Amino acid sequence: MALERVPLPEPNMPSDYASLLQPGRIGSLETRNRIVMAPMGSNFAEADGHCGERIQAYYEARAKGGVGLLTMGVCAIAFPAGTAEPFQVGVSNDDFIPGLAEVARRAHRHGARIAMQLQHAGKTATRDLAAGRPIWVPSVPKRTPTTMMSAFTKEELGTFVGALGQHKPQVRVMDKADIAQMVEWFAAAASRAQQAGFDGVELHAAHTYIIAGFLSPYYNQRDDEYGGPIENRARLLVETLQAVKRRVGADFPVWVRLDGEELRTEGGITVGDAVAAARLSVQAGADAVSMSAYATITTGVAFTEAPLVHQPGGLVGYAAAVKKEVPVPVIAAGRISPEMADEGIGKGLFDFVAMGRKLLADPELPNKLAAGKAAQVRPCVYCYVCVSQIFINQRVKCAVNPQVGHEFEWPMTPATRSIHVLVVGGGPAGLEAARVAALRGHRVTLVERSDRLGGTLFFAGLAYDPNGRLLDSLVQQVRALPIELRFSTPATAALVAELKPDAIVVATGARRDAPAIPGAGLGHVWSGDELRRLMTNDGADEIARRKLNLAQRALFKAGGILKVTDSAQALQGLSRLWMPLGRRVVIVGGGLVGLELAEFLIARERDVTVLEPSDKPGRELAIVRRWRVLDAVEHHADLHRQATVTEITASDVRWTDREGQACRTEADSVILALGAEADDSVAAALSGCGVPVHRVGDCREGGFIEGAMRDGHRVGLAL
Repeated sequence: MALERVPLPEPNMPSDYASLLQPGRIGSLETRNRIVMAPMGSNFAEADGHCGERIQAYYEARAKGGVGLLTMGVCAIAFPAGTAEPFQVGVSNDDFIPGLAEVARRAHRHGARIAMQLQHAGKTATRDLAAGRPIWVPSVPKRTPTTMMSAFTKEELGTFVGALGQHKPQVRVMDKADIAQMVEWFAAAASRAQQAGFDGVELHAAHTYIIAGFLSPYYNQRDDEYGGPIENRARLLVETLQAVKRRVGADFPVWVRLDGEELRTEGGITVGDAVAAARLSVQAGADAVSMSAYATITTGVAFTEAPLVHQPGGLVGYAAAVKKEVPVPVIAAGRISPEMADEGIGKGLFDFVAMGRKLLADPELPNKLAAGKAAQVRPCVYCYVCVSQIFINQRVKCAVNPQVGHEFEWPMTPATRSIHVLVVGGGPAGLEAARVAALRGHRVTLVERSDRLGGTLFFAGLAYDPNGRLLDSLVQQVRALPIELRFSTPATAALVAELKPDAIVVATGARRDAPAIPGAGLGHVWSGDELRRLMTNDGADEIARRKLNLAQRALFKAGGILKVTDSAQALQGLSRLWMPLGRRVVIVGGGLVGLELAEFLIARERDVTVLEPSDKPGRELAIVRRWRVLDAVEHHADLHRQATVTEITASDVRWTDREGQACRTEADSVILALGAEADDSVAAALSGCGVPVHRVGDCREGGFIEGAMRDGHRVGLAL
């Protein structure tokens, strides 16, 4: 059975979201809209598997934000056995019920419904490996070569691999008694969910976890009634569904999450298998089907093909294929925008949409859509900071929403006393500090030395479009608040004397000086700051005079007159037609800035070479995002590790490789992406004004978008 391509609208098309926001039903469960919080692992439970204040507040924030149905992800039916995360929710005995009941109570208090996803991790139960417990599997797992670990730093490897302990791996191929035990664990856990006040349960039968392992012809090599044709491979799923239904009763909603396909897996689950498993599930009593997919991680980038798909709407086809074949609601997942969701539900391609990362970034997304404030939704930038935490056994966090996992610690409460706050710098740290301070009731003045908001985020939005959407959202939120904005205004002692603020927040970013490389001052050599300031017209007249010829300066001037540089979208289009860079570009430095610039230039048909002095390029990027960027650069450019640049000439870059061999790369343009340092100069100059000064973002410590947003948020809360 071939998967049909499902056309969906662009994410920014206007919509009233009428289909997405209409009430829905799964069995006896009624929801206020069709938005489901996807069942994500969060590592927000306590170490003993109980639900404490952290995870209770986390789910309550999304319920308060207007989501129709919350799904508490990967709840361990045999805790601590069968777990893959160090802070996973347990549901293996009655002691867990009180904490779970409080989660359900808080969700219901805000009009949301909540389900529990029941899981046994099977062959991926890494906590069993760490503790020396046997891993339960349908068959002895096949060894799959992978390059995913090569991108990890030494520190990350220590957290990830080191946490697995020193025990020799043990594998337990399940016999009939083990299968009966597994079924009982699922049924008992479902009963506890019902007792705790949950509104339904989802059986996790995807992502190579135990039921998915049985469903997969690749991982299931059994020759008994649980192996072979799909009817046999689905037997554990069917028996589990039937047992759960007997335990909780016909009126308690139960559904399954299935893989639509196992990508990069020769002989794995096919679309035909998925449709057959969906039909068998419905016959066994499933009230809905939730569709995902999985890719065997032969390389790190495979993870962003499935289950955490990078392609917008990349998994929708699986939901649409199943929807044609079953009479129950189908839940779609996989980077689906609200516009895509509304269109897909309206066309009958699926019935609900599961959103995960989007509800991390902005728990208020449903409420904002309903209120006609879609432009103020804080977007996910698909940086993969959240899921990368799981790979190193840490709690989930979000680069654009510092509140994630800290809702109970950092409540957004009104200030006890309103003060006048001067924010210096309109980048992400300054915008977030101004936003939070204003929301808390402070009077806020924000000054920016250029003629626009955004700082380096504006340029970052050119290289990576989701960053631009984050900036748009921040600007929309700031402009909707009573914040005084002053552009083309340097921060001086005289300005402080004029404004008389009670507190100053300095968010002026980092300094990126040119490294001491012979030839770094040549006209075709650009620092990251020079290129950014020219492309964004940030006081760039002097740079234009020094770096551009007469024809280029004329085009630059015309762009300024026409205000082309006021629009990131317009700049993106302009950059495909003209940039002050030749065909052959060498980037010195393979950190976050260098690699994202390489991605940007590859898309504009430049021949790119990246020279990185260390053996681990992109270490500032979250692990999963790093996999993606490295894959793009390694396939479409030349990336050299442990490369030391010795000289830049008018025609080439000279460098030595890891063996000390002399090399040269011809270059029409060179970009220096090294040497970012915190720029404390403005903060130091203002410290003598007799007003408390707070440093945030890169002027304090290099932290890129995540660090900037976190710093700005926390200072806004502390004022």
